[in-house]
Amino acid sequence: MQPGVSTACLYPQLLEDSLYELAVNGITHVEIFFNADQELRRKFVSNLSDIMTRFGVTCRSVHPFACPMEPMMLFSRYERRVEEMISYYKRTFDAMHTLGAEIFVFHGNDAQHPVPVDLYCERFARLVQAGKEEGIIVAQENVERCQSRSLRFLREMALRMGSEVRFVLDTKQAVRSGESPEEILATLGSRVVHVHISDHGEKGDCLPLGSGSFRIRSFLEQLDKCSPECSVILELYRSNFRGISDLVSNYRMLSMLMRRRNTEE
Repeated sequence: MQPGVSTACLYPQLLEDSLYELAVNGITHVEIFFNADQELRRKFVSNLSDIMTRFGVTCRSVHPFACPMEPMMLFSRYERRVEEMISYYKRTFDAMHTLGAEIFVFHGNDAQHPVPVDLYCERFARLVQAGKEEGIIVAQENVERCQSRSLRFLREMALRMGSEVRFVLDTKQAVRSGESPEEILATLGSRVVHVHISDHGEKGDCLPLGSGSFRIRSFLEQLDKCSPECSVILELYRSNFRGISDLVSNYRMLSMLMRRRNTEE
C-alpha cells in the first residue's frame, strides 16, 4: 500500500499551485483532481509532470471534473452523448499517461434518476473497455449522491461484471450513505483498487485522521490482506482542516501505520 494526498484537498486553489504545495512539503504520492477543461491541455499536463519529476512525486489516480455530467452523457437513451463522453474521457486518459497514472475515478449516474443495473453496467463496461485499450483502469467510486451509494448496488455490479469491474472505496461517502467502509471492503475484496480515506465520528463524516472514531489501523490491516497494492489517498474538504500542516501530519500518520504494518509482517 502507498499513502498519498489528493490535490482536491486544497480546492479552490489552482491545481498547479496545489500540487506544488503538496510536493514542496514532502508529500511524494498524490491524486490529481482536474478542475477545468484547459487543464487537460498537453502543455499544462506537461508542467504538472515537471513539478512531479522535480520533487520525486508519483501519481496513481486521476479524478475528472466532468463527473456531474456523467448522468446526462453516459446514462441517457441518447447514444450520441455516450460516444461523445467516452471520446472526451480519452483526453483524460492521454493526460494520465503523461502523469504516470493508471486509475480513473468514476462517479456514474445520480441516485435521483436511476437506470436499470444492466443498462448501467453496459455503459460502464464501454468506458472500462475504452480505458483498457489505453492501459487505464476505470474504477467505480461509491458516492452518496449517485447510484453507487449502496453496497447492494456495488455488489450487483460485481456479480454482473465479474473481473471487469474495479472499485474506489471512499470512507466518508460510505458513512454518508449509511454504509460501513469495512463491510464494503469485506464484500468487494480485491476488486477495491484504490481508497479515499478520512476520519469520521461525532464531529462529522469528513475529518482529519485521528479526529474521529474510525479504526484506521484495523481498516488498513483489512485492506492489506485483500488488496495490498492500493494507494490510500487522504481526501478532505477544505473546510475540514486548518492548513497544509494538517495534510502533512495525516500523510505521515498513514506512512507510519503502513511501515509498522510491513515491519510486523
